[in-house]
Amino acid sequence: MQPVPLAPSAKSAIQIDMLVATTRQPSGDSATLFNGERSPKPSMTDVAVSIPLRREPGTVQWPKRLPADPATDFTVTRVKQIDTVADGRAWFRQHLEGGHALVFVHGFNNRYEDSVFRLAQIVHDSGMQATPILFTWPSRAELTGYEYDKESTNYSRTALEQSLRVLAADPAVKDITILAHSMGTWLAMESLRQMGIRDGHVNSKIDNVILASPDIDIQVFAKQFAEMGDPKPKFTIFVSQDDRALAASSFITGNVSRLGAIDPSAEPYRSRLEKAGITAVDLTKVKTEDSLHHGKFAESPQIVQLIGQRLMTGQTLTDSNVSLGQGITAVVGGTARTVGSFAGAAVTAPLLIVQPPSRNALPAGSDVEADLKATHQSPLSAK
Repeated sequence: MQPVPLAPSAKSAIQIDMLVATTRQPSGDSATLFNGERSPKPSMTDVAVSIPLRREPGTVQWPKRLPADPATDFTVTRVKQIDTVADGRAWFRQHLEGGHALVFVHGFNNRYEDSVFRLAQIVHDSGMQATPILFTWPSRAELTGYEYDKESTNYSRTALEQSLRVLAADPAVKDITILAHSMGTWLAMESLRQMGIRDGHVNSKIDNVILASPDIDIQVFAKQFAEMGDPKPKFTIFVSQDDRALAASSFITGNVSRLGAIDPSAEPYRSRLEKAGITAVDLTKVKTEDSLHHGKFAESPQIVQLIGQRLMTGQTLTDSNVSLGQGITAVVGGTARTVGSFAGAAVTAPLLIVQPPSRNALPAGSDVEADLKATHQSPLSAK
């Protein structure tokens, strides 16, 4: 990523400031900053991204050439290394948005700049009032690098845990939302599990955990969920049965069911998710330009707004003010009803929301693994 300063008179772009923590190795190249190899020492960077005003929500407009044009392209306008935790806290206070922090963890097959631009797009399109923090882990950004990337998430789990601890320890931070995508959901769950094992529970400032297209063995997720202790954050998962990337992951892992591909309205998932206090949003019928159907959470304008304006503020999804799409079906405590509407919405089909009646954790002694145990037949088949 080559930093390209904005002209002082430029009014054709919006700037997004973010703090980037990474376990990637510095590339030594100003055009890329970090590569996909693993660094023995995490690092932090202050990054600013400009977003052109004229663009379709949900899209990232990549520069066709360098230097990029801020009027038409996503452009990095500032890169500054942050050397100490104190400097990181100072950055946060300078960019404070009501004390709310969003920590984004990207997925498989991502370059450093992919995750930076994606977070900038999510922050802008969602309209969220939060300070954005990116945690980017070593990915070789190759379709054949699945196993390397998976091991890189394990390599990075302690660094993410420590980053969350430092953030939560800052008095200026009121609450933290974790938004993780794809393989990054594994990293997020492992870090929270480690925190729970060490302390008996997840830090109380970590209020919301949103898992988009989670590439996790469903039985393993059940164990991770149980071992992070009580009380737990509020969990929301975005699933889609037409997710081709998760179908490939299921094939690679021996046809093991992936959490992000379940049908949350079908048993045993429906009642088990409700008992666990996990909200599931089914995006199967939502249409985006993503041919793999794996990035709907960020590419659908309505869904990304849901994240920034509803989930991060702790609001429920099943009241009369829901604005997702016409004819939304909500399932609350086993009772289905239609709720809300979105005037002029671009959503092409209803969403299904499976939401528990409360965010309470499972009672002590509950067998979470059994509650969320997957069936032997994978819900996905390669197409």
